[in-house]
Amino acid sequence: MGLKQVAGVDFPEADGRRSTTAIGRAIVADALRPVDPIGANAAARESNWRAAYLPHFHRLVEASLVSPQAALAIADAGLTSVHERMRWVDANGDHPLAQGLTTVRPPATEAVQGQGQPEWELTVPFRGSRLSGDALKGQLQAWVDAGVMEPSAEVAVSHVIDHPEWLSLAGRTVVVLGAAAEMGPLRALLRWGATVAAVDLPRADPWSRVLSAVDGTAGRLLIPVQDRVGSLSERAGIDLVHDLPGATAWVGSLEGPLVIGNYVYADGAANVRVATAVDALGEALRATRAPGEVALSFLATPTDVFAVPGEAVAASAAAYASRRTSKVLRGPLGTLSGGRLLRRNYVPGQVPGINDSVVLQQGPNYLLAKRIQRWRATVARAAGMPVSFTVAPPTRTRSVVKNRALAAAYAGAHRFGMEVFEPGTANTLMAALLVHDLSATMTSAAHPWEDEANHAVHGGLWRAAYDPRSVLGLAAVMGAMSRH
Repeated sequence: MGLKQVAGVDFPEADGRRSTTAIGRAIVADALRPVDPIGANAAARESNWRAAYLPHFHRLVEASLVSPQAALAIADAGLTSVHERMRWVDANGDHPLAQGLTTVRPPATEAVQGQGQPEWELTVPFRGSRLSGDALKGQLQAWVDAGVMEPSAEVAVSHVIDHPEWLSLAGRTVVVLGAAAEMGPLRALLRWGATVAAVDLPRADPWSRVLSAVDGTAGRLLIPVQDRVGSLSERAGIDLVHDLPGATAWVGSLEGPLVIGNYVYADGAANVRVATAVDALGEALRATRAPGEVALSFLATPTDVFAVPGEAVAASAAAYASRRTSKVLRGPLGTLSGGRLLRRNYVPGQVPGINDSVVLQQGPNYLLAKRIQRWRATVARAAGMPVSFTVAPPTRTRSVVKNRALAAAYAGAHRFGMEVFEPGTANTLMAALLVHDLSATMTSAAHPWEDEANHAVHGGLWRAAYDPRSVLGLAAVMGAMSRH
């Protein structure tokens, strides 16, 4: 499928069109090549990328498990390919991506200071109330017991409960890219009295939501503003894809230690473009700041392919053995569906396990955009940069509930050992984990897959009895029935 030429970060042009298929296939092949040449050739030759992309993303995870060095080589090769293949397009044609980072004058900054008092205690909204202290610790343990979050996440959030002085992230500015995103930490950080530099599209609607988040808090909000007439919500914002030089210059103009938080999202091919823009911005900042002055933050989607700990595999096997109701159904359903329904989540005894919770309708561009973030986390961590990387839970965000099929599947997910979170609960927990990662002593695991699995709040996808895709349709049917 070709794309219309648009100024900014874009896909390379070939044969008069900009093919997302060609670039996705090539980047995955380039990433595999240093470690798995056979897998690289298979990806490069894939003729039906849009329908058959998933095995190649699987192979990226499997090949990375060979050794820590293999994981780093894949990540480094993948990022190199992204930066070499993606283009900066302007009125004069296509250019290397680095040309989108030319030095320009940054937009002006306007600061908005909340007039409230900072929250000195971590509280998390949950089912109509706010949990704190021992009640919150009890709920964290309940989530661990239910297989909804990894024990390391419970430990990390408990540390934040015990150290409320961490909440304001004093001395740092958190750059929230995608400030209006429902899963972002903006509202929580402002409540805790942090300084937040907000970046989002120059549109009044998202900025009205961002500005309203300051009301009644002790937070300080820094905003890039355009030189034009109008209210603050009408003047605020900058487009990362189309004005990458301006966005990079503005973030670079901020003083003090920075946390570059990636919470951006776009539909389809635009997601790869904005992920590339954010990565280029982060690299430009890293190159111009002193060591230790830039930290990175990422929220990973649970609907991806991850290596998971042996404990999660064992919990899944135990759940498979104890599902009394589905024991009766899985034989006939498995036979009638050709083995597609009620499949085991893992190969028995596989350690680490490979969890595949991909929702195929998301498509290869979504997975590539999220993989760019995972690769950058791996490479940055290996270079000694502070990195917060957390798998976030399935959440009832606006983008989910507007999809009727997915909303129905989420409504029925609890029948298969999965929990779907409300946005306020999820984004506050993720913000607390960010605070932990930036405040506690950070250490890297022996292998990058373990760093990715650390603190995961996967909603039960990793510890459930069944392969999530093998129950998605059944969950949707049950969810639709429960809503009538």
